[in-house]
Amino acid sequence: MAINVPYRTPKDVPAVIPVFPLPRALLLPRTELPLNIFEPRYLQMIEDVIRGDRVIGMIQPNEPEENASKVPPLYAVGCAGRLTNFAESGDGRYQVVLTGIARFRIVEEVNVSTPYRQCRVDYAPYAEDLVQGVGEDEVDRDALLKTLANYLAANSIEADWSGITQAPTEALVNGLSLMSPFGVREKQALLEAPDLKSRAELLVAATEISLAAGERDENGTLQ
Repeated sequence: MAINVPYRTPKDVPAVIPVFPLPRALLLPRTELPLNIFEPRYLQMIEDVIRGDRVIGMIQPNEPEENASKVPPLYAVGCAGRLTNFAESGDGRYQVVLTGIARFRIVEEVNVSTPYRQCRVDYAPYAEDLVQGVGEDEVDRDALLKTLANYLAANSIEADWSGITQAPTEALVNGLSLMSPFGVREKQALLEAPDLKSRAELLVAATEISLAAGERDENGTLQ
């Protein structure tokens, strides 16, 4: 999705941003992440960013989900997104969409009075995220589509295959990464993949492992 503000260099993106720790929620450059906001601290965050630069950092907590704490430790790498869609639900919730800008590495957490956390971040290691389509030619698109077809068939999922095959490679890889049904560590590995080719290879490998595990559970032996 296109956004109104051009972010061409790391200096164009705010260095101190609010962060939203959420397990399994993955955001990548130029992808869209819908969020249903209901906690008071994050309702406040949305209200504040609407009045500001509209940038939020999505990041995963670095702790087991069953041990979720109020102030969890965070993974070092997340992705900044711009608030591109906003709606009030009428029952105290906000329904928003974030569009990914670029990944970042946390430099430090900032001591603030806001109920939500804020971090100083560095986008420089991921400057290429700001350039659309970087690395597309290196992706084994055929392998990705084959694995996706196997996954859809194994799970009896219908999809617009024509639309999938016509999608740009970057949108295909990153979009499938967002929709993948993997856990926190797998999602973080997809996020931290150094380039689009590596992310596609991780996505294929994780999907094939998932398919193999499904066959083993059903038949008792790995096919």
